[in-house]
Amino acid sequence: MEESGIRLNKYLSEAGVCSRREADRLVEAGRITVDGRPVLMGQRVSPGQQVCLDGTPVGGKERPVLLLVNKPAGIVCTTAEFKEEKNIVDLVRYPIRLYPVGRLDKESEGLILMTNQGDLMNQILRPGNAHEKEYLVEVNRPVTGGFLEGLRRGVPMLGTVTAPCRVERTGPKSFRMILTQGLNRQIRRMCEYFDYRVTHLKRVRVMNLTLEGIAPGGYREATKEELSELGRLLARPAPRKR
Repeated sequence: MEESGIRLNKYLSEAGVCSRREADRLVEAGRITVDGRPVLMGQRVSPGQQVCLDGTPVGGKERPVLLLVNKPAGIVCTTAEFKEEKNIVDLVRYPIRLYPVGRLDKESEGLILMTNQGDLMNQILRPGNAHEKEYLVEVNRPVTGGFLEGLRRGVPMLGTVTAPCRVERTGPKSFRMILTQGLNRQIRRMCEYFDYRVTHLKRVRVMNLTLEGIAPGGYREATKEELSELGRLLARPAPRKR
């Protein structure tokens, strides 16, 4: 017999609440209810049932939004609330409920995307798609050719080796780095492997989307042209693993 309804994580994704992976985390944390009752992992939702996040109903059709936000250092990239810490939702205060696409750690600054489109979020974050992210990095001591070559080749961390990346020196203690991965605190960990400490980290681009014209703490919606190019890039086949 075919089960009725759709899986809860898919429902939340299609409603623009979050990615499917994040939806599973919300369920585990007990923040999701269906018809007022706590839910189980893998539960399905049928038409007419009310799904709530932290007691607030979700679902319904809102216009799709993709924001480009210039996150200052000190802002946490989460929708959760913490005492004495300001999160990205508090910073933007957008009238439509939006969710960050991936993260920048608290100490870092620069481009973070926010959207209510779960499918778009999944496409951008899906491992293996090799979408480019560009960073400007400053470190605590002079940059050497050997250090840059080591970063390019890959660094062992978190049980794997980082993928080859593009790196170019921009100053005595600074460089530009283009990654196609999103490991936890990746650039900081890569630099630490070579006994360097990151003193300033700024993301300036995600795929075709850049910080140009956005002041620190500010944001703007993606243009039609940017959305069209983003869709083209997302539609490209993922590169084959060698």
